[in-house]
Amino acid sequence: MKTYLRAALLVAATFPLASFALASTDSKIEDAAKASYNYKTVLEDRITVKSDGGTVTLTGTVLDKSDKELAQDTVENLPGVLSVNNMIVVKSDFPEHSDAWIALKIRSQLLFKANVSATSTKVDVKDGIVTLSGTAQNAAQRDLTEAYAKDIDHVKAVRNEIMVESPSKDTASVGEVIDDASITSEVKYALLSHGSTSALATKVTTVNSVVNITGVAGSSAEKDLVTKLAQDTRGVKSVVNDMTVKS
Repeated sequence: MKTYLRAALLVAATFPLASFALASTDSKIEDAAKASYNYKTVLEDRITVKSDGGTVTLTGTVLDKSDKELAQDTVENLPGVLSVNNMIVVKSDFPEHSDAWIALKIRSQLLFKANVSATSTKVDVKDGIVTLSGTAQNAAQRDLTEAYAKDIDHVKAVRNEIMVESPSKDTASVGEVIDDASITSEVKYALLSHGSTSALATKVTTVNSVVNITGVAGSSAEKDLVTKLAQDTRGVKSVVNDMTVKS
């Protein structure tokens, strides 16, 4: 009887500690998701994150199904997350592949990509023809912005009216720090969006902005393309590609 009582008291004493630990983990998950680049900048704080014992529920409204997938994948990359219940509603005032849809896709692309600026680029689309205006730091950035716009489905042509302006020293010295969970999700999105890569056979992890890639590539060219797509993602410092190539 004393043994049973002692065991019961031990369980009662440790239960509050376990509950506190779970609550602490849930709070860290929620805070990390809300502070991530994808949630604050790409999704513009439109998503509510609630974690209960590592099971995360996402609610809110987004304009495109890719944003819903991005929100879930970003959270799945966070430590302590066991599962995600994605209750996000996709609601848009414009149809898929419309001019407004194309403009949204281009702006999202610029938010994901390195060496371009979404904030200094204006995107207008009429009848599938894209007009880019705004400023770029150099000709290479101007041309790269155009190339990324052309990558979007249903773009017929791109008129590049971006002006090249040298950045101030203060602007040039400011670096943008992006969290690992957002980088991982963005690299996965880049691979899925590119038809020449086997995204489903590729595993992506990020530690301190260094992307590690494993899996199987169909050829050396595909492996090199995966590396380039990862390197072109905003926030990536370096890429370690350990994919094996099918013989």
